[in-house]
Amino acid sequence: MDGHIFIGGGGEGYGTKQGLNLEYANRHGLVAGATGTGKTVTLQIMAEGFSAAGVPVFLSDVKGDLSGLAAAGSEGFKLHEAFTSRAQKIGFDDYSYEKFPVLFWDLFGDQGHPVRTTVSEMGPLLLSRLMDLSEAQEGILNIAFRVADEEGMALLDLKDLQALLVWVGENRADLGLRYGNISTASIGAIQRRLLVLDNQGGTKLFGEPALELSDMMRTDVDGRGMISILAADKLMGSPRLYATFLLWLLSELFEELPEVGDPEKPKLVFFFDEAHLLFDGAPKALVDKVEQVARLIRSKGVGVYFVTQNPADVPDDILGQLGNRVQHALRAFTAKDRKELRMAAETYRENPRFDTEDAIREVGVGEAVTSFLEKKGVPGVVERTLIRPPSSQLGPLEVSERKAVINASPIAEKYETIQDRESAYEILTRRAAEAAKAAEEAEAEEEELEAAEREFRAGRRYSGTRVARSTSKPVSRSTRRSSKDETLGSALGRAVIKELGGTTGRRIVRGILGGLFKSR
Repeated sequence: MDGHIFIGGGGEGYGTKQGLNLEYANRHGLVAGATGTGKTVTLQIMAEGFSAAGVPVFLSDVKGDLSGLAAAGSEGFKLHEAFTSRAQKIGFDDYSYEKFPVLFWDLFGDQGHPVRTTVSEMGPLLLSRLMDLSEAQEGILNIAFRVADEEGMALLDLKDLQALLVWVGENRADLGLRYGNISTASIGAIQRRLLVLDNQGGTKLFGEPALELSDMMRTDVDGRGMISILAADKLMGSPRLYATFLLWLLSELFEELPEVGDPEKPKLVFFFDEAHLLFDGAPKALVDKVEQVARLIRSKGVGVYFVTQNPADVPDDILGQLGNRVQHALRAFTAKDRKELRMAAETYRENPRFDTEDAIREVGVGEAVTSFLEKKGVPGVVERTLIRPPSSQLGPLEVSERKAVINASPIAEKYETIQDRESAYEILTRRAAEAAKAAEEAEAEEEELEAAEREFRAGRRYSGTRVARSTSKPVSRSTRRSSKDETLGSALGRAVIKELGGTTGRRIVRGILGGLFKSR
């Protein structure tokens, strides 16, 4: 099908080809269905189709099955005969086995190239979502980011943010006059959330070298789009980290890519698997941001496809923007299930040959109800479609095969070595060291002055001059007052200097380090 990605066969006997029009592939889409109905295979064959058309793809491998895209299917595979039979039935005449160009990524760096961003690039809104902060805590995080900008301190990794929050706490009185009340309890709560994030492996997400989006938008020497696969089997143990990272990546694409209007084919297709994790308990501000990105990123040439069990998992405002749909079977055991099934059926353009609601309930494994945008972006009539078999290996690669693909990658070794350039942590540490050194030098100087004064007093000699009481001039009251005041001031000064020279003094000096930081 020229200009289309072949999805499967529909109509009577499944002989009518059903495909996704590349011209409208950036109008976003939905792949939905209950567990075990074939969503993963549909995701695999769609990735194959986009890659073959020269469109780079990003997807997350939640179950570890999609790594097989990097290897060709085999005639020795147990489903070989079933695959070839299905290909004949749906008119897939040029069906053959082949592998596709793959880049493996992993937040933890174990099953692919490390993928990182910086704290600054993540921003306070997504970080607050990641750590589930309250409104007050999010406000303090915003203050910290503002201070970092004003002080010229880069926030690259978690230790930068932790050090900056300590500084904000020490200077909360001055900062509070400019930005509002800063509670030490709220700062402590944020620090605890950062510790939890660290324990979940979040430390590996933040740092440099940060991901360059161009590395996810490559084509191979044959012009096929590279398929970037994020290892998400372990990452799913921290669902909030998983969802926040994918949303950050989507936001970066939106912010960095230029406007291209409506291209002949997308510049990138982004599959957001387990999409319900993005919206579960999400604040309205975050849902609004996702809606904005979904609405506007189309003009950047990016198609976003949400993969989830039920269309009801996606908010209505976003669901209404998903023009290309593959709906696998939904189960309707409860009244709530039946209501959601009916609502899902109502979003399709009716086909007079069958009842859409019944079709969604009845389609078997590997079969789906599909609707794709046609000319002028009009939704196509809904069809019962038998999904085509995959050309790549169905199932995961062996560990050795995966490592071979990673080692042969065009970006091998680019992200493997962590860089730690000067940022907020190093700047604040250096300032603290300089302030402490200055305090020690001042303390030493005062001790020398005291020693010199003691030596001077010990070396004084009696002059022998005596003034008779009868011949001495009377001292005026003002002179006596001046002498008394000078003696009192000198005594107080010496007392303060002595106190600064002791342990208490060192505590006082180090307590004003925040003030020294602020002046630098």
